[in-house]
Amino acid sequence: MAKALIVVDMQNDFVTGVLGTREAREMLPRLVKKLADIEAEGAVDVIFTQDTHADNYLDTQEGRNLPVVHCVKKTAGWEIVPELQRFTKRAQVIEKKAFGSTRLPSLIKRFEVVEFAGVCTDICVVSNALLIKAFYPEQRVQIDAACCAGTTPEAHREALNVMRNCQCRIINEF
Repeated sequence: MAKALIVVDMQNDFVTGVLGTREAREMLPRLVKKLADIEAEGAVDVIFTQDTHADNYLDTQEGRNLPVVHCVKKTAGWEIVPELQRFTKRAQVIEKKAFGSTRLPSLIKRFEVVEFAGVCTDICVVSNALLIKAFYPEQRVQIDAACCAGTTPEAHREALNVMRNCQCRIINEF
């Protein structure tokens, strides 16, 4: 079975930086283990997304609604967290300028299963998972709840419920 793991926005600004959360930091070791297991097996394609903004972020619609400068290209906050850097060497890394990546549908159409992990469950994970589900309604889309973190624990749970209601499979929920 062809499977892809999409690791969403595991960047410094979302883990330890300006938009970082305790939940993201606590989830990180589980994601490291998951990626190490995948690397050892070699049977899953991995794609990292990288939230990418320009210096004019505050002048964008997103910046006006979330006025916290983050993930500006080529800054430390934009970088994938150090704990995951080694996994990017064998993965594809794609930049995205908004919540959902318009490049993902063409990259994942050949996979039977597309799994999501990363941050933020209630913003970019849900956006990308539902984007894929809309493009490919028969494709199995699943979310590893233990390897995701939301802006708050409540927002994480709510996003999981939204994805479940849209026929995404939620795994490792506790």
